[in-house]
Amino acid sequence: MSVLRSGLRAEFRPLLSLAVPVVLAELGWMAMGVVDTLMVGRVGAEAIGAVSVGRALFFTVAILGVGLLLGLDPVVASAYGAGRLPDCHRSLVQAVYLGLALTLPLLLGLRWAARFLSDWGIDPAVADPARDYLLAISWSVPPLLLYTILRRYLQALGQVRPVMIALTSANLVNVGANWILIFGNLGLPAMGAAGAGWATCVASWYMAAFLMVAVLLRDRQEGGGLARASLRLEPDRIRRLLGLGLPAAGQLTLEVAVFAAATALAARLDPSWLAAHQIALTSAGVTFMVPLGISSAGAVRVGQALGRGDLGGAERAGWTALAFGSVFMLGAALVFLLWPGAVVRGFTADAQVIAAGISLLAVAAVFQLFDGLQVVATGILRGAGDTRTPMLWNLAGHWFLGLPVGYYLCFSRGLGAVGLWVGLLIGLTVIGAGLLLAWIRTLRRLELRRLAAG
Repeated sequence: MSVLRSGLRAEFRPLLSLAVPVVLAELGWMAMGVVDTLMVGRVGAEAIGAVSVGRALFFTVAILGVGLLLGLDPVVASAYGAGRLPDCHRSLVQAVYLGLALTLPLLLGLRWAARFLSDWGIDPAVADPARDYLLAISWSVPPLLLYTILRRYLQALGQVRPVMIALTSANLVNVGANWILIFGNLGLPAMGAAGAGWATCVASWYMAAFLMVAVLLRDRQEGGGLARASLRLEPDRIRRLLGLGLPAAGQLTLEVAVFAAATALAARLDPSWLAAHQIALTSAGVTFMVPLGISSAGAVRVGQALGRGDLGGAERAGWTALAFGSVFMLGAALVFLLWPGAVVRGFTADAQVIAAGISLLAVAAVFQLFDGLQVVATGILRGAGDTRTPMLWNLAGHWFLGLPVGYYLCFSRGLGAVGLWVGLLIGLTVIGAGLLLAWIRTLRRLELRRLAAG
């Protein structure tokens, strides 16, 4: 308790100054999905389901590339904490090369997957527009990877305001593009769900361009060191980024894929249940963005502290981030328990969808705390250079336990989508508890290493 109290005092301001813009940025990213769901919801339940399935598959594949680039977090944060800014520049250059290498395989993989949606037992009324949506949003891969690289670089330096502004303004771009492309305004044909995919693509290119300008402006203020960085390919540095990024990519892919799998299973149910699943998933995703932003801020604070050799500072930063995330998610749980109808009615007026959504939000309320714990713990462990442990716990919690139980409850016990969500609850509970213990073990290991070093 004394560590927690001292951490709150010492870390409150610096962590909050990082976390608030990052949280707003994460909410801005989530808002794109919410806006897509709200706007295509005026087309019909099938369009909501199509965006749900297509977006889930897109992020299942794209998140692999995003995860592979997360090695920038500890590498750049540690170098910056140690005062080695040229080393940060070199890592950025090598990350761009890595992103270029990832673009074509991911793009082709998405377009290949789109061809087989009808073979997965999905209702044809959902599968056809989902295919069109996926083909459109697949062109977001190149800007998404570039945006990820630039964002991780800026965050590791503690420069989070440009990220927040980029995502906030990108939502305006997305809304305008949705209005034009979904409904066929300004003389263009109405594209329905596919229009939402193209709108997200336009917004993604805008975000990447915005952060590119932000990085170049910061570099000019610092004297142009980035412009003088070597463009030579550095295999050792890329291997280091991949050594950290591969487990992070595995963890993200396992986590996103389990929700994509749940969405694909929900697509076998009545369209009203699929729509309710998407609404509940979107609602839980909105609350998840806050601890996700805290997780990123915690990763930066922990990485920078370890880079300057301050183990106590890393410990305080980690515990404070966990406290912030837990308090918020407890509040989110109360909202889901006390006002579920108000949440669901914000998306639809369909009585069947509202009733189903309320039952799913009751399950989501129970797992809020553990969802917050697992994502914040993943970030602070990444700041400490450990990306393998979160991957293993996600594999065990989601795929060996949560999804099989959810499938059994859904189809064998007749609980439908509620059974799927109970499985997700079980998986998240196990992962949250496991990663909290992993953080405690990491601190003990770092302390022993410090004592051994004298």
